[in-house]
Amino acid sequence: MIVNKETIYTKDLASKKLKVEREFDAPVEKVWKAWTDQAILDEWWGPKPWKAVTQNMDFREGGKWLYYMEGPDGTKQYCRLDYKSITSNKQYTALDAFCDENGNINTDFPRMTWVCNFSKAGDGTKVEVLITFDSEADLEKIIEISNWMRSWQKAKRRESFRSNSQNIKEKKEVFDYPYSF
Repeated sequence: MIVNKETIYTKDLASKKLKVEREFDAPVEKVWKAWTDQAILDEWWGPKPWKAVTQNMDFREGGKWLYYMEGPDGTKQYCRLDYKSITSNKQYTALDAFCDENGNINTDFPRMTWVCNFSKAGDGTKVEVLITFDSEADLEKIIEISNWMRSWQKAKRRESFRSNSQNIKEKKEVFDYPYSF
Protein backbone atom coordinates (compact mmCIF):
# COMPACT_ATOMS: atom_id res chain seq x y z
CA MET A 1 0.00 0.00 0.00
CA ILE A 2 1.24 3.49 -0.85
CA VAL A 3 0.42 6.06 1.80
CA ASN A 4 0.23 9.77 1.06
CA LYS A 5 2.07 12.34 3.08
CA GLU A 6 1.52 16.08 2.98
CA THR A 7 1.86 17.75 -0.40
CA ILE A 8 3.95 20.93 -0.48
CA TYR A 9 3.22 23.54 -3.16
CA THR A 10 5.57 26.40 -3.99
CA LYS A 11 4.66 29.12 -6.49
CA ASP A 12 7.46 31.27 -7.93
CA LEU A 13 5.69 33.79 -10.13
CA ALA A 14 8.87 35.65 -11.12
CA SER A 15 10.45 32.42 -12.39
CA LYS A 16 7.12 31.20 -13.87
CA LYS A 17 7.36 27.93 -11.93
CA LEU A 18 5.29 25.77 -9.65
CA LYS A 19 6.92 23.12 -7.51
CA VAL A 20 4.97 20.24 -6.02
CA GLU A 21 6.59 17.85 -3.55
CA ARG A 22 5.18 14.77 -1.90
CA GLU A 23 6.55 11.70 -0.15
CA PHE A 24 5.11 8.21 -0.32
CA ASP A 25 5.70 5.21 1.95
CA ALA A 26 6.70 2.98 -0.94
CA PRO A 27 9.88 2.18 -2.88
CA VAL A 28 10.86 4.32 -5.85
CA GLU A 29 10.06 1.53 -8.35
CA LYS A 30 6.47 1.24 -7.13
CA VAL A 31 5.85 5.01 -7.15
CA TRP A 32 7.48 5.31 -10.59
CA LYS A 33 5.15 2.61 -11.91
CA ALA A 34 2.13 4.48 -10.48
CA TRP A 35 3.15 7.51 -12.56
CA THR A 36 4.10 5.66 -15.75
CA ASP A 37 1.71 2.71 -16.11
CA GLN A 38 -1.57 3.73 -17.76
CA ALA A 39 -3.68 1.22 -15.83
CA ILE A 40 -2.46 2.59 -12.50
CA LEU A 41 -2.58 6.23 -13.64
CA ASP A 42 -6.24 5.86 -14.57
CA GLU A 43 -6.93 4.77 -10.99
CA TRP A 44 -5.63 7.94 -9.30
CA TRP A 45 -4.88 10.75 -11.76
CA GLY A 46 -7.26 13.71 -11.53
CA PRO A 47 -9.34 15.51 -8.95
CA LYS A 48 -12.13 13.45 -7.40
CA PRO A 49 -14.85 12.78 -8.48
CA TRP A 50 -13.40 13.14 -11.99
CA LYS A 51 -11.61 10.10 -13.39
CA ALA A 52 -8.83 9.71 -15.92
CA VAL A 53 -9.34 7.54 -18.99
CA THR A 54 -6.29 6.81 -21.12
CA GLN A 55 -6.90 6.61 -24.85
CA ASN A 56 -3.28 5.97 -25.75
CA MET A 57 -0.03 5.96 -23.81
CA ASP A 58 3.40 5.47 -25.33
CA PHE A 59 5.77 6.01 -22.40
CA ARG A 60 9.07 6.56 -24.19
CA GLU A 61 11.08 9.56 -25.32
CA GLY A 62 9.09 11.07 -28.18
CA GLY A 63 5.95 9.22 -27.08
CA LYS A 64 2.64 10.68 -25.93
CA TRP A 65 -0.05 10.11 -23.35
CA LEU A 66 -3.52 11.07 -24.63
CA TYR A 67 -6.23 10.90 -22.00
CA TYR A 68 -9.34 12.65 -20.84
CA MET A 69 -10.73 13.59 -17.48
CA GLU A 70 -14.38 12.59 -17.19
CA GLY A 71 -16.62 14.47 -14.79
CA PRO A 72 -19.57 12.95 -12.95
CA ASP A 73 -21.91 14.54 -15.50
CA GLY A 74 -20.05 12.90 -18.41
CA THR A 75 -18.08 16.03 -19.36
CA LYS A 76 -14.72 15.17 -20.93
CA GLN A 77 -11.60 17.34 -20.82
CA TYR A 78 -8.86 15.99 -23.09
CA CYS A 79 -5.16 16.38 -22.33
CA ARG A 80 -1.91 15.14 -23.74
CA LEU A 81 1.59 14.77 -22.42
CA ASP A 82 4.52 14.69 -24.85
CA TYR A 83 7.46 12.82 -23.30
CA LYS A 84 10.79 14.56 -23.94
CA SER A 85 13.27 12.63 -21.78
CA ILE A 86 13.09 9.60 -19.49
CA THR A 87 15.58 8.18 -17.01
CA SER A 88 13.89 5.09 -15.57
CA ASN A 89 12.98 5.30 -11.88
CA LYS A 90 14.60 8.76 -11.62
CA GLN A 91 13.08 11.43 -13.86
CA TYR A 92 10.96 12.22 -16.85
CA THR A 93 10.35 15.50 -18.62
CA ALA A 94 7.21 16.20 -20.61
CA LEU A 95 5.22 18.96 -22.26
CA ASP A 96 1.60 19.10 -21.09
CA ALA A 97 -1.36 20.52 -23.05
CA PHE A 98 -5.13 20.66 -23.17
CA CYS A 99 -6.34 19.22 -26.47
CA ASP A 100 -9.28 17.73 -28.36
CA GLU A 101 -10.14 14.03 -28.59
CA ASN A 102 -7.64 13.62 -31.45
CA GLY A 103 -4.76 15.18 -29.53
CA ASN A 104 -4.87 18.52 -31.37
CA ILE A 105 -3.60 21.15 -28.93
CA ASN A 106 -6.07 23.75 -27.65
CA THR A 107 -4.13 27.01 -27.90
CA ASP A 108 -6.64 28.80 -25.62
CA PHE A 109 -4.78 27.20 -22.71
CA PRO A 110 -1.08 27.34 -21.84
CA ARG A 111 1.35 24.47 -22.26
CA MET A 112 3.50 23.48 -19.32
CA THR A 113 6.84 21.73 -19.07
CA TRP A 114 6.89 19.10 -16.32
CA VAL A 115 10.11 17.77 -14.81
CA CYS A 116 9.16 14.87 -12.52
CA ASN A 117 11.89 13.64 -10.17
CA PHE A 118 11.72 10.46 -8.09
CA SER A 119 14.21 9.90 -5.27
CA LYS A 120 14.65 7.68 -2.23
CA ALA A 121 13.61 9.40 1.00
CA GLY A 122 14.22 7.24 4.06
CA ASP A 123 12.17 4.08 3.54
CA GLY A 124 9.99 5.77 0.95
CA THR A 125 10.05 7.95 -2.14
CA LYS A 126 10.01 11.68 -2.70
CA VAL A 127 8.35 12.96 -5.87
CA GLU A 128 9.23 16.49 -6.89
CA VAL A 129 7.47 18.02 -9.87
CA LEU A 130 8.72 21.29 -11.31
CA ILE A 131 6.20 22.84 -13.71
CA THR A 132 7.46 25.69 -15.89
CA PHE A 133 5.31 28.14 -17.86
CA ASP A 134 6.09 30.49 -20.73
CA SER A 135 4.66 33.50 -18.87
CA GLU A 136 3.35 34.63 -15.49
CA ALA A 137 -0.10 34.96 -17.09
CA ASP A 138 0.00 31.29 -18.15
CA LEU A 139 0.91 30.22 -14.62
CA GLU A 140 -1.91 32.33 -13.15
CA LYS A 141 -4.42 30.89 -15.64
CA ILE A 142 -3.60 27.32 -14.60
CA ILE A 143 -3.79 28.27 -10.92
CA GLU A 144 -7.21 29.81 -11.54
CA ILE A 145 -8.44 26.62 -13.24
CA SER A 146 -6.96 24.48 -10.46
CA ASN A 147 -8.52 26.61 -7.71
CA TRP A 148 -11.93 26.31 -9.38
CA MET A 149 -11.49 22.52 -9.57
CA ARG A 150 -10.41 22.36 -5.91
CA SER A 151 -13.45 24.40 -4.78
CA TRP A 152 -15.77 22.23 -6.86
CA GLN A 153 -14.10 19.08 -5.51
CA LYS A 154 -14.51 20.20 -1.88
CA ALA A 155 -18.17 21.06 -2.44
CA LYS A 156 -18.81 17.62 -3.96
CA ARG A 157 -17.02 15.92 -1.06
CA ARG A 158 -19.15 17.85 1.48
CA GLU A 159 -22.28 16.92 -0.46
CA SER A 160 -21.22 13.26 -0.54
CA PHE A 161 -20.38 13.30 3.17
CA ARG A 162 -23.77 14.75 4.06
CA SER A 163 -25.62 12.21 1.94
CA ASN A 164 -23.72 9.22 3.31
CA SER A 165 -23.79 9.05 7.10
CA GLN A 166 -21.34 6.13 7.08
CA ASN A 167 -18.52 8.47 6.02
CA ILE A 168 -17.52 9.28 9.58
CA LYS A 169 -13.78 9.42 8.92
CA GLU A 170 -12.16 11.15 5.98
CA LYS A 171 -10.97 8.53 3.52
CA LYS A 172 -7.57 8.79 1.88
CA GLU A 173 -7.03 7.36 -1.58
CA VAL A 174 -3.84 5.51 -2.49
CA PHE A 175 -2.91 8.49 -4.63
CA ASP A 176 -5.11 11.54 -4.28
CA TYR A 177 -4.56 14.00 -7.12
CA PRO A 178 -1.75 16.20 -5.78
CA TYR A 179 -2.00 19.16 -8.11
CA SER A 180 -4.36 21.78 -6.76
CA PHE A 181 -2.41 24.97 -6.31
